Formats: sequence, structure tokens, C-alpha cells
Amino acid sequence: MTISADHAAAQPAGPDSQPGQTGEDAVTEAVRKFGITVEDYMLPARHPIQMVDQDGALIHHTEQGTQPGHEYPLPGNAELLAAYEQLVVGRRVNDQNSALVRQGRMAVYPSSHGQEACQVAAALCLSEGDWIFPTYRDSVAVMARGVDPVQTMTIFRGDWHSGYNPTEHKVGIQCTPLTTQLLHAVGVAHAAKLRGEDTVVLAMCGDGATSEGDFHEALNFAAVFHLPVVFFVQNNQYAISVPLAHQSVAPSLAHKAVGYGMAGERVDGNDIVALLAVLDRAVSLARGGSGPLLVEAHTYRMQAHTNADDATRYRQDSEVAQWAARDPLKRMQVYLTERGLLDQAAEARISEKAETVAAQLREGLGQDAPVDPQELFRHVFSKTTPQLREQSAMLADELAREAAADASTEEAER
Repeated sequence: MTISADHAAAQPAGPDSQPGQTGEDAVTEAVRKFGITVEDYMLPARHPIQMVDQDGALIHHTEQGTQPGHEYPLPGNAELLAAYEQLVVGRRVNDQNSALVRQGRMAVYPSSHGQEACQVAAALCLSEGDWIFPTYRDSVAVMARGVDPVQTMTIFRGDWHSGYNPTEHKVGIQCTPLTTQLLHAVGVAHAAKLRGEDTVVLAMCGDGATSEGDFHEALNFAAVFHLPVVFFVQNNQYAISVPLAHQSVAPSLAHKAVGYGMAGERVDGNDIVALLAVLDRAVSLARGGSGPLLVEAHTYRMQAHTNADDATRYRQDSEVAQWAARDPLKRMQVYLTERGLLDQAAEARISEKAETVAAQLREGLGQDAPVDPQELFRHVFSKTTPQLREQSAMLADELAREAAADASTEEAER
């Protein structure tokens, strides 16, 4: 990792840095603590980190894909139980939303069925003051950060706004344009660093996003300015219909990190135990002044890209079946049950909560949203222009005349 003399002199100190310490010094300090070389710190482990196998059994630490500097402790029981609860809720939400699309209550829904472990871990690894920037497929992560389920899904009804205030829960707005949220994420991280705030930003994207120019710009900016950002790539094997093999020939997407001077790691994206362990450390390192990091999670989109997609045209049922056997929800259920952390009473409580959320969605999205034509003018500029005020007045006059005419017609018909 190389930082120019001019840039190094301008680097503010991180929370754990000594006065005058540069971003390069902070990385060197992190490497020293792990007792490994800079190369071993930057490059991901040779195998994706996995702690629980697809049958729900804990893997021996010698077979978890770790190597020196890439060992991870097991997350605590409370964190694992909270994650399982969010997994169950997330799966129920995905299934409920797919039904609501078929009923015409939602315009579109990009399901994350099969990817819920990534979504939940992304939300749970952050502190209250941290920010998360999701993709359009990350609704489960948005809800896990505390956003109301109906507000989360408002954007998928085709409404003009996101449905929630991003500053309230520190959750960026879900948007359809690919990868734009990564630039927003590094902007927030840069602002937080300039203010001296103890903020980490988690920026989510898919494997297809790594082929976009915004991906390069975001990672390069974050690395050059040594920002506390964790880039979390959910590699679900397809960019709509384009398989990963046609997108990149890199050893892994995590290997792309080293080209920007940041550390990369890869993890089984259907193993929430490993996800929590890896993301918890990444967030801790970023908060401690080690700069940005990239984590790649290997997962799979079990359902179509959206309800407008026919996934059978570009992938085989046998491939889907292989990934179905790696289901993150079933895996976690078996793991917790075998360890005596999950019993029938807890299962019933969690299932009831999931059904409550599903009922909220059915009720909330089944109601017609009130329409106020004046909203056309309220949010175009922070300060309304004379032209917009004139147009607003014209519309108000027209609506008033229509209302008066309707009232006269009703009176005449009586």
C-alpha cells in the first residue's frame, strides 16, 4: 500500500491512531497486531470462511478456511439468537411480498430469498450511530435496522418517495440504479471523518455492481482518503442473467480489494455465524482506523431477479437445488437447536413475530395511499421558485373549481 507524501501529511488521525499517524501507519499497526505480513493482511483467506456446514454442524476450527490473521471467534449466543429471529422474519417477508406482487398490491419486488443471512448480518454488525447503504434487494437489512416494514416496502408500490426518512435510522434509500449507493456511502463516511464522528458505513452491493465504474470510484476514493467503510459484496452468482464467470476472471471478487490498497475477505454467505464473525471484525477494524475493507459473501438468489424475470431461461433447476441444500435458515435452526439455544417455545414466539410482520404488510399495502397533487411542487427545490408557486396556485384554483362544480351537480341531482 502506497500513500504519497502530500496525502500522508494531510491524513487525519483515526480514533486509535497517534498524532500524525498516516493511513499507511494504521494498516501497518493492524498487520503487526495480527502478526502477519502486509500481503497476508490484504489478501483474502485462500478459502471462504465457514463455521457451520450446510447440515448445521459446527466445523472444526482447522477446517473453517482460516489461516494466520484470518481466524475468527464464534459470535455470542445472544447475537446468534437475535440473528435467527431476523432470519425467520426476513424469510416470511420475502414470501409475503412475492404474494403481494401477484395480488397487484406491489408493483415489483426483488426477493432476497436465500440471501437473508447476508441481509441480517449486515444490519446486526453495526452500532446505532453507523450507516448502512442498501441495494434494491436489501429490504430485509433495512427492516433489521429498525425501519417499519410498510415504510420499507413503500418504494416497491411505485410511490414517488422512499417511504422512510434515511436519517432517522441511518439507512440510505433503496434505489434501482446500480451501484450509485456506494458513492453516497463514501460521501457520508468522508463527512463523518471530517467531523470527527465515530461512524462506520457499510456499503452493500451485488456481484454485478463490481463491473460498474461507480464501484471503482467508490473504492478508490475510500482508500485514498482512508475512510471507515466496509464494502459488502453479496455474490449471488448472477447479475440478472449474466453469470459471474462472464463478469470477472479474478480469483475472487474479494481479491479486487488489494488493487485499491485495502484488505479483502470472503465468507460463506449462507452461514450467518461466519458472516457475523467476519463483518463484526471488519467493522471493528474500520472503526479503529485501519481504513476501508471489502468482504465478499458467496450466496445465491433462489428466486427470479424480480417478478418480471424468468430465471429458467439462464440457469438449471439442478443448480438451484444444490443451493437449496445450503439454505441459511434451516442451517441456523439446526445449529441453535443442537446447541440447546432454541426450543419449541422460542420457535413459536419467533414464528408469531414473523406472522405479525406479514400481517402488517398485508394491511398496510392493501390500503390506497392518499394522493395530494400539491406534492408535485413541494419537493422540487428546497426553496420554492416563483414559477412553481404560480403553477401550484393554478392547480389549486383548478381543483377548487372542479370541487365546486361537483358540489353543484350533486345539489342539482337531489
